[in-house]
Amino acid sequence: MGANDASNAFGTAVATRMIRFSTAAFLCSVFLIIGAVTSGAGAAEGLGQLGTINALPGAFTAALAAAATVGWMSKLGLPASTGQAVVGSIIGWNLFSGSTTDLNTLTRILSTWIVSPILGAIFAMILHSLLVWFIRLTKPHLLVQDRNTRTGLILAGIFGSYAMGANGIGNVMGFFVGASPFRDLTFGRFNVSSVEQLFLIGAIAIAVGVYTYSRRVMMTVGDSLLTLTPLGAFVVVVSHSLVLFIFSSTALEGFLASHGLPTIPLLPVSGSQAVVGSVVGIALLQGIRGIRQIKWKVLVGIASGWITTPLLAAVMGFVLLFVVQNVFGQQVYQAEVNPSMPAALERPYLADLPSTGSGHAANPHGDPYAHSGEA
Repeated sequence: MGANDASNAFGTAVATRMIRFSTAAFLCSVFLIIGAVTSGAGAAEGLGQLGTINALPGAFTAALAAAATVGWMSKLGLPASTGQAVVGSIIGWNLFSGSTTDLNTLTRILSTWIVSPILGAIFAMILHSLLVWFIRLTKPHLLVQDRNTRTGLILAGIFGSYAMGANGIGNVMGFFVGASPFRDLTFGRFNVSSVEQLFLIGAIAIAVGVYTYSRRVMMTVGDSLLTLTPLGAFVVVVSHSLVLFIFSSTALEGFLASHGLPTIPLLPVSGSQAVVGSVVGIALLQGIRGIRQIKWKVLVGIASGWITTPLLAAVMGFVLLFVVQNVFGQQVYQAEVNPSMPAALERPYLADLPSTGSGHAANPHGDPYAHSGEA
């Protein structure tokens, strides 16, 4: 995730050499860790409603299926979304374990795949129009505008990194929330929950990805769908960051609920989808000329990946779970016991109970479960 999604925050700034890669990697790593640990719970909890993986080997296998799907599709040069691969692998686990997939949650997740690029386009169109109006009104000197653009790209990258950590950590560590091996830790006045420990580990892993593999992606970002100006790049970063932020902000959800307004579901959304929507929004502002500049073949390929990725992840997850359980002998899920039915191991134990002589003797007809109403 760090190798690929860091380009959404700092790719254009690094590619245009307005910011050094080392500076971008440091800022991205710091603020994505802050976003993951402080604000990652909302989106991760929403994803957990789709299916709670309750065994550590199952969580490992589902995460491996999502990662393998994205890695395989990237190797083939096909577009893939980490968030959609995660959804597919969780559904694969539900099918394998016989767990019920919450259709209401699944519908909300699918709706975000449509809403997030639309919101990105709307934010981009509004923000781009306001900035163009402001520049025409103030007519800044070329050097001043260059400085403002550089500062704006840094601030936008910081905001984008924070939003990436807050919204995307659920894709990285959400599998393990239900099977977390950690315990809450207390350091004086500070309490670090088991989930926050998971998110910290995941955020550090994302930061490692930023430092090790993101430079090449950053240097090539922005030209695949539409060539952007520095102003357009700033608008895309801010717009896609706003989309990620509103789908992970518990504060915004509480504000809307307190004023009787419809709340926004807290779910991990695809930053790439939001970026695509933002780029298309800028193109729409340019009219026919901008629409013609869009590389529609690339756009169709990206859209097709939004469909194939979750399907492949679900199939791969199901197959890997079967292999891990039947070949390696690992328990990939814990079956839920119906509390209304007596456990199978209880019957022979109760049947062998002798009479206590206190009015609780075994039933004379031979039924050991028909004694005076006691459980």
